[in-house]
Amino acid sequence: MANTENLDAKIEQLLNVEKQMRLAGDVAGTRKAVTDILQLCFDARAWKTLNDQIVVLSKRRGQLKQAVTAMVQQAMQYIDETPDIETRIELIKTLNSVSAGKIYVEIERARLIKKLAKIKEEQGLIAEAADLMQEIAVETFGAMAKTEKIAFILEQVRLCLDRQDYVRAQILSRKISPRVFDADASKEKKKPKEGDNVVEEPPADIPSLLELKRIYYELMIRYYSHNNDYLEICRCYKAIYEIPSVKENPAEWIPILRKICWYLVLSPHDPMQSSLLNSTLEDKNLSEIQNFKLLLKQLVTMEVIQWTTLWDTYKNEFENEKVSGKSLGEKAAEDLRQRIIEHNILVVSKYYARITLKRLAELLCLSVQEAEKHLSDMVVSKALIAKIDRPMGIVCFQTEKDSNDILNSWAANLEKLLDLVEKSCHQIHKETMVHKAALKV
Repeated sequence: MANTENLDAKIEQLLNVEKQMRLAGDVAGTRKAVTDILQLCFDARAWKTLNDQIVVLSKRRGQLKQAVTAMVQQAMQYIDETPDIETRIELIKTLNSVSAGKIYVEIERARLIKKLAKIKEEQGLIAEAADLMQEIAVETFGAMAKTEKIAFILEQVRLCLDRQDYVRAQILSRKISPRVFDADASKEKKKPKEGDNVVEEPPADIPSLLELKRIYYELMIRYYSHNNDYLEICRCYKAIYEIPSVKENPAEWIPILRKICWYLVLSPHDPMQSSLLNSTLEDKNLSEIQNFKLLLKQLVTMEVIQWTTLWDTYKNEFENEKVSGKSLGEKAAEDLRQRIIEHNILVVSKYYARITLKRLAELLCLSVQEAEKHLSDMVVSKALIAKIDRPMGIVCFQTEKDSNDILNSWAANLEKLLDLVEKSCHQIHKETMVHKAALKV
């Protein structure tokens, strides 16, 4: 009781000092008085008094911005010293209410929200933690370090993925441009010009830019895995593979390169997939995993692939492949078969202008109905151009020419024809002249 009275007397004394300094406009004096009051409460472990004083001091008339900033920063150091979780949450909430709407302590508020969200997540309240994090738009904070901004947005994305809110996760992930990870950190540190915002140093627990790059792409893999967007997953793994620390360690890059190969094979055929396929085949590291090099070569080679032979060869590799601790699954196995059928249809379309459905089904090792279904799906998705004459059972792979192309080809043919006529006339004239000369002799 005596201690409490003693503490109250000291606080009262310091409050009078703070008032004098504040009214005199003494920034350093006010700041010292404010921090001393908080220090007294902390030393006495009077957490309720500490919370009350923070609120009182922040609401005093004409309170200086610098004093509020110093007070919030001082109190944030006490968060980890709190005796229990309830006291910690109470202190964070008090500081949060004090810093709300004040632009000069926006970074501190963002850090407080992050701490509160972490506590909520540990308690299993992921939805609450995600809602808390989404209140803060760190991309507008000029004074916050770039790495801290990225780490904060990535935390928002991770919580959205944990609560399976994929739409919001995508919206938040678009706030980070992948180009930001390729920036040269040494060139970025310029001296701030006069009038510029001074960028704060990030806290020690914030990862480096390359570590953040890896976290970003791992989160994007989680997002794209939900939609089974194989090509985008492959591009994410490719970006992780390009990180110098990964490329230097074979224990890290071999599993990633295997995943790149699998997702390339699973991706539908398009120009981007074709480009990635060729660039991966040129990678010297691929020779370390020879069977995957052969798999990619089969896809590049314009030859029909026997599905049963391929599946028997790679079945164990496919089933043992783990992504985020889980195997690729039955859906991926079905998609793999689909891709092999699509590859085979494209090969057939290169070699045949017209083919019977029966022969096409034989080449694809499918029934006529299945072959027709897969061919129709490819035509609908505009992967190739084909027409099926169902009564005759004939597939025609010829492309439909544009009217301009037809006219151009006619013009070219006429030009060739006139050239030939001119040459023939020249030859006839030449022969005639030779014969006339011979007759005169």
